[in-house]
Amino acid sequence: MSTESIIQKLDFLRKTIEHHNYLYYVEAKPEISDFEYDSLYRELEELELQYPDFVVPHSPTQKVGGQVLSEFEDFPHSVPMLSLDNTYNEEELTAFHNRVIKILGEDKITYTVEPKIDGVGISIRYENGILQRALTRGNGDVGDDVTINVKTIKSIPSRLHPDDPPAIWEARGEIFIPKADFLKLNEEREQNGEDRFANPRNCTAGSLKLLDSAEVAKRPLDAVFYTIGEISDTTIYSQKNLLDELTRLGLKTPDFYRECQSIEDVIKAINELESLRDQFSCELDGAVVKVNNFDFQNVLGFTAKSPRWAIAYKFESEKAITTIQDITIQVGRTGTLTPVAELEPVFLSGTTVSRATLHNFEEVARKDIRIGDEVEIEKAGEIIPAVLRSLKNARDGSEKEISQPVNCPECQAPVTVLEDEVAVRCTNFECPKQVKERIIHFASRGAMDIETLGEALVELLVDNHFISNPGDIYNFNNDQIEHLKSCEGLGETSIEKLLLKIEDSKSNPPWRLLFGLGIRHVGAKSSKTLIRHFNSIPALASASEEELIDIHDIGPVVAESIYTYFRDEKNSLILEKLKNCGLKLSEDIKEIQNSFFTGKTCVLTGTLGTYKRDVLKNRLSDLGANVTGSVSTNTDYLIVGENAGSKLQKAEKLGVKIINENELIELLENP
Repeated sequence: MSTESIIQKLDFLRKTIEHHNYLYYVEAKPEISDFEYDSLYRELEELELQYPDFVVPHSPTQKVGGQVLSEFEDFPHSVPMLSLDNTYNEEELTAFHNRVIKILGEDKITYTVEPKIDGVGISIRYENGILQRALTRGNGDVGDDVTINVKTIKSIPSRLHPDDPPAIWEARGEIFIPKADFLKLNEEREQNGEDRFANPRNCTAGSLKLLDSAEVAKRPLDAVFYTIGEISDTTIYSQKNLLDELTRLGLKTPDFYRECQSIEDVIKAINELESLRDQFSCELDGAVVKVNNFDFQNVLGFTAKSPRWAIAYKFESEKAITTIQDITIQVGRTGTLTPVAELEPVFLSGTTVSRATLHNFEEVARKDIRIGDEVEIEKAGEIIPAVLRSLKNARDGSEKEISQPVNCPECQAPVTVLEDEVAVRCTNFECPKQVKERIIHFASRGAMDIETLGEALVELLVDNHFISNPGDIYNFNNDQIEHLKSCEGLGETSIEKLLLKIEDSKSNPPWRLLFGLGIRHVGAKSSKTLIRHFNSIPALASASEEELIDIHDIGPVVAESIYTYFRDEKNSLILEKLKNCGLKLSEDIKEIQNSFFTGKTCVLTGTLGTYKRDVLKNRLSDLGANVTGSVSTNTDYLIVGENAGSKLQKAEKLGVKIINENELIELLENP
């Protein structure tokens, strides 16, 4: 194939896949089967693999993520990203209408009503049709650059649809997680022994701020757009015109839209929207009312914080009254005892609710909640709703107070409350429930990824005394294996698959093993940080608290937890057992080349066309450089791509040497 025909073929495949992505993720009207789509995608992947020089950042294949950042850069908004004033009743809404009339001197005003999605505000900038930057709202003037994460969201095109896109187009809207996907995500986390997310919005915000874009790609993020920042080459004259243009460009817009000729029509539209809120795929917390005409919007202008031409009408959180029938106590892998209210089932926000977490026993006492109480519960974005209060006036004397337990409900060992904590904890390390939860966490997808070792099988193995710690997973004997084959739901094929997955997990990198150990306060991110610093778990185990505190992102609480964990003889024995079973406790050390970069501290900023950031970071590390995330007086070189942000300004101020992409290529070709 000639170079021209390769480029044409790649462009055809990319545009075709982008078209079908739009139909599937935005319009929900797919035209081809999953098999046909997968065939197109594989063809593009294979062609890009064969011709890597022609891979472009906006290719659909780049949505899987893979780049790992050390921190997010601040970047100024080209146009301030303001928030909306809120109103909570019809009187306040009418007062807003009267203010608009007074400023405009005009009473024939058309309004639009759209859903207010309970997500995270985002601004995405396209230049000549290609997505260049995505910023969170931040403080309205400056936001976090989360471009690498936003590019993983399938409903956001990396390239605008028309062949003649505007030179600059900033679309603004909301990133969210659909309710059904959030429920599924929480179920998976529970099965993997991970904490559930509190609500979709918190999960969305946390996902956008993950430093590993490959992890972001696993989260079911979606987006909708309804306004603009900086634009060029286009005249927009109304909100309706804007939504049509957003759709034409390939961007998802709100499912509900009403054009209203009066404030009375606005109120009717809001009431209609509220009646439909349970039918939306995402959480809504209100309606947004806007003056439709953009000339009127320009006259009305802005206050310091918000536009005068728009206002948010907040819905009341849905509440329900039900009865606490009982209290159950859940025991987590670190021994925390969590009280859970078992409720008389009640329908709330589109689902039947039968349980609500009570968080901790201090919360129970503060709210004076009792078994048998009628209680008011509120969903407000929570999948497991909150108990707001007990209805004390409804008590008849039969209610039972909920006392803080003195013994663990699973093993009857004494419980304790540590200083500066409200959590009640079981003190028995061998508590069967703790043992099960620790092993479930160890085998979870985010840790050692032994996918066949789920909750039911762990329950069976622990109850039969086959395993009591992660080290036992790698030491099944023949008698145990034969016994398992005879258990209901298991057979020879299932056991063979389990043993194969266990064997495969031995080759996992040591940060996964460290995370799987379940040390309090040590998550996946800090596990990677610690292994990068110490190179091995034994070296980490020997570190002092002072050494640990000196590591970036490792504070005193985490340092104390790590230090205490490795000084416990039981944990040392488990680690030794894992080592003897052949698990990787050390990172493979690459031989470092002596080069221009050897011993130099480098920082990357901006968009580099030639190299993916993670590939470049690995290349520089192989050449002996220390690649960090922030510019300081210790920085030797700042490597600059296009659209460099605040790091460039700081480097110039500190006198740090700047290397552009052409200079970088020369240095890498002749190290």
